[in-house]
Amino acid sequence: MTTPSSTTTAPARFLLLGDSHAGPIARAATAAGVPFVGGPVGSGRDFNANFFDGYDDGVVFRDDAVQQRHRDFLAELGVTGIGQLGVPLVSTFGLSAHFFATGANWGIYRAGDGNFPAGFLTGDLFDGIVRAMARDALAFYRHVLDLGVRVLAVLPPQRVPGMSDPQVFTAAQETIRRALVELGVEIVDLRARVTDGAGRQRAAFCEPDDPIHGNLAFGRLIVADLLARGL
Repeated sequence: MTTPSSTTTAPARFLLLGDSHAGPIARAATAAGVPFVGGPVGSGRDFNANFFDGYDDGVVFRDDAVQQRHRDFLAELGVTGIGQLGVPLVSTFGLSAHFFATGANWGIYRAGDGNFPAGFLTGDLFDGIVRAMARDALAFYRHVLDLGVRVLAVLPPQRVPGMSDPQVFTAAQETIRRALVELGVEIVDLRARVTDGAGRQRAAFCEPDDPIHGNLAFGRLIVADLLARGL
């Protein structure tokens, strides 16, 4: 799912860098005439570990195609590094929790009855494993914050594909959310507005015939939240 950056000539309100979950945000902002630069630059699995190097004024992405898009976005904003941004960064990196929740990876931690031991999903071992999985996503946010940039991270649609464990999805998302809050990242969290009684994304905010993504209506709520925060 790719979406080109905004082509509006009005001053951009934010830089959007993310995985495919950034697509509905970009489409909604474009449809609403909200000026921004950026969009999705790759798959969620590509932005958890070993994907960037940090420098004094910004970052360099190790994937050449991602780095070129990043450089193009910065050029649209008239800067050469993220550290020079005069607008906030909005990102979805590290928040595709369904990758962390792949069921096959967690079988060894289940008890004989097939359930996780009491307290496992809220314990230090689980927390450490998930933070290790997302280590460079967290490092990316830390580095950008250290450069003095305001950073907002958007929680993903509450959708769990068949390969993933719903319990682990919820717990891993909470681990990453908490880690980002500790760093000073602002969290865009629309769960109370888009989920059903089971905590899953309601159909009205799901992309049809797609197991993980939110739709334009979901993107509109995200953009509205960003605007309410002063972006």
